[in-house]
Amino acid sequence: MSYKITPTDDLDACMAIRFTVFVDEQGVPAEIEHDDYDMVARHLLATKNGRPVGTARIVLQGSAGKIGRVAVLKEARGTGLGAALVRACEKEMKKLPDVKETILTAQTSALGFYEKLGYVAEGDEFEDAGIPHLLMRRPLR
Repeated sequence: MSYKITPTDDLDACMAIRFTVFVDEQGVPAEIEHDDYDMVARHLLATKNGRPVGTARIVLQGSAGKIGRVAVLKEARGTGLGAALVRACEKEMKKLPDVKETILTAQTSALGFYEKLGYVAEGDEFEDAGIPHLLMRRPLR
């Protein structure tokens, strides 16, 4: 895998990937894909040969870091990039001494993916943008 994952301020590149994956492919309403958290989140961008192909963000919530908006373009799926993005988010959070765990809200269709990365589902299923989700947690330290 020859991807480079780095923190970025290039929100336009991140949003372009998210719109392709969430709005175009999954039918999430465009007006809710960009939210207020985008202005305070730490964004990560994955590139291959300089071309953006994946993204994720981290929003700090007390002693938890919430991983969200993990999106990989079709051409890069199945390559391990999604897992690498999650691990890169965790690595960024480990630099922050007050962050003790990672949380995320996973689409239920992606539960197996996150379980393989050590996340455990809890609570009841809920809908976000019309898609079933579950809260998942993993200790960070």
